[in-house]
Amino acid sequence: MRYATIVLTWDDQPVHPLDDVFARSDAISVEAIRYVSPAYEGRYVELLELAGDLESARTLLADAPGVIEYDVAGDGGRGVAYVQCRTAGLVDDLLAILREHEIVLEWPMSSVDDPDARGLKLTVVGTSQAIQRAAADLPDGIDLALERLGEYEPTAGQLSGLLTERQQELLEVAVREGYYEVPRETTHRELAERLEIAPGTVSEHLQRIEAKLIGAALE
Repeated sequence: MRYATIVLTWDDQPVHPLDDVFARSDAISVEAIRYVSPAYEGRYVELLELAGDLESARTLLADAPGVIEYDVAGDGGRGVAYVQCRTAGLVDDLLAILREHEIVLEWPMSSVDDPDARGLKLTVVGTSQAIQRAAADLPDGIDLALERLGEYEPTAGQLSGLLTERQQELLEVAVREGYYEVPRETTHRELAERLEIAPGTVSEHLQRIEAKLIGAALE
């Protein structure tokens, strides 16, 4: 059994119908797509991980075409949106390819933050042949970049799957720079400079990362 972590990018259509909705606001962004249900009577149910002003998210969803019902939960600038909508756009096309080739998708899918292209980062699990066939069936105009490929180990992604792409990036940098060494070899400020974010943001993200991982380890 194999796994592949890939990045799919394209430049002529949104990753998801709500991408353009949230792109109109600097106050809120979609960090990851936690789940998209199969279509039922032309409707989809989705869970989106959000970062920013959650009240702005509620306003945008209330006015968004195609949104039937929604709810937003969370605080401190992080939250999850439950959205019932009439289309999942290209995301559903991609999921259909995975279903056809009997490939398992590890949730969540993360949006690619690239000014020149739109895209998704995702990890899939299946046989080498099935993964290759699915890649060959991608629609024209979608570029695939392979980040990692290897033998799938059931416990390998359980903890990292709890984190957003941004949190995983910060954790990897913190470990690499010796933040968790005794004594510590770097500081919040130094990590912030490397990642070009505020020191307070580093502190907040590390606290959330540690809470998620410790909570999962104790379950």
